[in-house]
Amino acid sequence: MVNIYENVDCNKWMSVLVVSCFIAFVVGVTYVFARGMGFDLSIVGVALIFSGIMSFASYYFSDSIILGLSGAREATRKQNFQFYTVAENLAMVAQLPMPKLYVIDDTAMNAFATGRDPKHAVICATTGLLAKLNRTELEGVIAHELSHVRNYDIRLMSIVTILVGLVALLADWFLRASFWGGGKRSKSDGEAGQLQIIFFAAGLVLALLSPIISQLIQLAISRQREFLADASSAALTKYPNGLISALKKLNADKEPLEAANKATAHLYIVNPLRNVSGARSWFAGLFDTHPAVAERIAALSGEK
Repeated sequence: MVNIYENVDCNKWMSVLVVSCFIAFVVGVTYVFARGMGFDLSIVGVALIFSGIMSFASYYFSDSIILGLSGAREATRKQNFQFYTVAENLAMVAQLPMPKLYVIDDTAMNAFATGRDPKHAVICATTGLLAKLNRTELEGVIAHELSHVRNYDIRLMSIVTILVGLVALLADWFLRASFWGGGKRSKSDGEAGQLQIIFFAAGLVLALLSPIISQLIQLAISRQREFLADASSAALTKYPNGLISALKKLNADKEPLEAANKATAHLYIVNPLRNVSGARSWFAGLFDTHPAVAERIAALSGEK
């Protein structure tokens, strides 16, 4: 039986491995695109820096953007006493700054964390979740979200989102340049010219497949971080049954969250668009933003 702390360590190493592979994938795609179009790699570097600056601006203001899209309002100690005091107590135990708390007026049950780092963290919960969970269950959920903050998942997922965006931009650039005859064709009919043709063909394939592959990597990281946050939540509260009970209630709630969309779905504790239960094929599971609740409960119970 794997204990909570071993689960945390395992998930951390798995996340590092997946992110490292993701970065290597982005570098590889960039290299193939550059060679296929006959560009000097320094030009591609400039394009990456420019795209990175644009992405960083989005990352820096990500919390405000997400809260605005979600229609969230700021929570207060008076109006949301249990939510506020649970978050306050757990933040003290975790030795974290008190995060800003927000509420979404929706009967669907869900919650998420966002922000750049623990000093700029935000935890948001729906009124449905606050109304339907008892204090012990709410502690499990808030500890899960605080774990995302403490484990820097909020920063990691922002970086991964930037990488996914870079891959999409590069693929779009390559396809547009190919369509308009851009790039520098090799004048040599020898080995160099044949090599560029090979890279160009490989670039076309990658331009079509890389956005899908990068999206799958993002979802894989998202699922892995959910397992880590579950394990960290149990370690923080010392009572995994609180989160287990909350997950069972969340899984039973089939109401979609109107404020959520595909761009923000991975942030929530469970899939806000359509909670799926039951057996799923391995292939279909690759496109899930979250691991199956049954698997998460099994991991928390020490059965996995």
